[in-house]
Amino acid sequence: MQAEVGDMLIVRGHKVGDPERRAKVLEVRGSAGGPPYIVAWEDDRSGSNEHLFFPGSDVKVIRE
Repeated sequence: MQAEVGDMLIVRGHKVGDPERRAKVLEVRGSAGGPPYIVAWEDDRSGSNEHLFFPGSDVKVIRE
């Protein structure tokens, strides 16, 4: 997986009825655009704006 700052990461729900989650890439920490990423989740209610994220095979990159 490769992403750039500003891209959106879409995580599919893990079971029927689960909503997908979306996160904006704020920083790329891996080499050549690879993970891990610092992201901001759209549905985050924790009060923290930045999260370290290691994406799995259920993640799709959308170029913004």
